[in-house]
Amino acid sequence: MLRHHFLPLLKNDMKMNPLKSIEQIMLPKIKPFSWKSRFKSSLYAWSGLKALMRTEHNAWIHLGATIAVVLLSIEFSISSTEAIALIIVAALVWMGELFNTAIEKSIDFVSTGIHPQIKTIKDLSAAAVLIAAIAAVLVGLIIFIPKILIYVQKF
Repeated sequence: MLRHHFLPLLKNDMKMNPLKSIEQIMLPKIKPFSWKSRFKSSLYAWSGLKALMRTEHNAWIHLGATIAVVLLSIEFSISSTEAIALIIVAALVWMGELFNTAIEKSIDFVSTGIHPQIKTIKDLSAAAVLIAAIAAVLVGLIIFIPKILIYVQKF
């Protein structure tokens, strides 16, 4: 269906270079694998994390909670299964915060006005972070409360 919309453009392109096939014109050129470009790509991801930490106050709360969980995990020598559960829920919170920030920044870039639909979109993305954070807290409580109670009973 969409091919018909591109036909006028394809015909013009084929006039300029009649040796190209339609697939060569429509499909993007695939670049060969490069470790240099993969490294460069990871630098963009780190820039995103730095931007998150610079602009979002909630990210500092998540960082504090993450550090606390790591320290408690070391102190109580948690099992591999417990560590996996904590890593997954912490990653979900961080991913949620990143997606929420990306959605909010995108909307702010596209529209500076106040609109009820925009508010709903922002509220929904914030709610996703809240759900992830609640799940993370519950997993943390399930893992650490018994260990803390045993520790306290020793005194």
